[in-house]
Amino acid sequence: MADLPRKAAARTARLAALPLGYAGRKTVGFGKRLGGAPAEAVMTELQQRTAEQLFRTLGELKGGAMKFGQALSVFEAALPEEVAAPYRDQLTKLQDSAPPMPTSTVREILARDLGADWAEQLVWLDGGPTAAASIGQVHKGRWHDGREVAVKVQYPGAGEALLSDIRQLARLARTVGPVFPGIDIKPLVEEVRARAEDELDYTLEAEAQTAFAEAFEGDPDIVVPGVVAVGPTVIITEWLDSEASLAQVIRDGTPEERNHYGELLVRFMFAGPSRTGMLHADPHPGNFRIIPHADGTPGRLGVLDYGAVARLEEGNLPRAMGSLIRLCALGDGEELMAGLRREGFIKDKIKLDPTLLMDYLSPFVEPTMVERFQFNRAWMREQFARINNPREPTYTIAIKLNLPPSYMLIHRTWIGGIGVLSQLEAEAPFHDILTEYLPGFADED
Repeated sequence: MADLPRKAAARTARLAALPLGYAGRKTVGFGKRLGGAPAEAVMTELQQRTAEQLFRTLGELKGGAMKFGQALSVFEAALPEEVAAPYRDQLTKLQDSAPPMPTSTVREILARDLGADWAEQLVWLDGGPTAAASIGQVHKGRWHDGREVAVKVQYPGAGEALLSDIRQLARLARTVGPVFPGIDIKPLVEEVRARAEDELDYTLEAEAQTAFAEAFEGDPDIVVPGVVAVGPTVIITEWLDSEASLAQVIRDGTPEERNHYGELLVRFMFAGPSRTGMLHADPHPGNFRIIPHADGTPGRLGVLDYGAVARLEEGNLPRAMGSLIRLCALGDGEELMAGLRREGFIKDKIKLDPTLLMDYLSPFVEPTMVERFQFNRAWMREQFARINNPREPTYTIAIKLNLPPSYMLIHRTWIGGIGVLSQLEAEAPFHDILTEYLPGFADED
């Protein structure tokens, strides 16, 4: 694959075919049911074929299409088991891989961005990629001072493809939505759109990664590779020696590995803002690499990809956020509602039942109310079903609450992190970590 499919018409046609394919398979499935096939078997087959087409297309197109697929993959744990099972393999494949572009194209980009003498700095470059993502792929190399490095090169046409995909996905949100019951597709597309320009700017990404690398230098648990060089569509960082990501732990990790790396994930999510003033806002498993100890026991967690970060207004997560979670945990509904109004979550003249409100917020609060909380798919499915089912009383809360812009990326990252923890089925000391790092959570007043 030389580069991203560039022609907008061709990309649009492939994306537009997704809901048509789903509709066609649904019609065939209806015919099979009329012919006597069990409804459950027909639905499973329909979902399997839809998953294969959907995520194969998203992965091959890369750009915004693949970014959207990666965002969906985090929510796999929230789907009902009969829906999730057919999708799981296709979803998790998207977390770690994508088709490569040729080395010749990579060399052309390096020469354009780093100068004709780039090979005097980057003295060796592996011919094949070691990893691929939505808008770029990574090659292993060696810098002139002997350091092993990761060379991330943006796909040709990535910007055009990203913006084209987002426009088309916004149009398709309603028709793709039925494939994922209980998940609101439109806000996911909107989130991909909001991040697009930042993720295309490798200079901005290098600044963020440098800040995290300096903040976590010497940390016993978290590893952030330093930045070596950067160009408009190339970023070179120190090599992270890891053979697997969290996706592998999700697939076949031991309970010890799940708990260990799950806890490190939570620690990084909350320690990062307190140390850097930024939130790493792309919590899909492919961005987290496991680094076992020499004896094979669980070790450190490496964190990659700083294209999507939230630059926090207060230089940390909002103090009000910690206070509101604490109030909800204490069952103080009236003070909780007052605080939510001050922060803009409840607009003027909107009235809510405090008990229903606290019930609605329980997915964010329940993990903080015990010494160690056990995340799992069953728990997350229960939460999503409860707050997305129009028949449930808490559903009315969802349509009345407002999400202020300053909390948008924080909210999406938190939900994504909970999704990954539920996929890991990890047990973590959530309460203690928030007490240590989240402003306002441990306040007494």
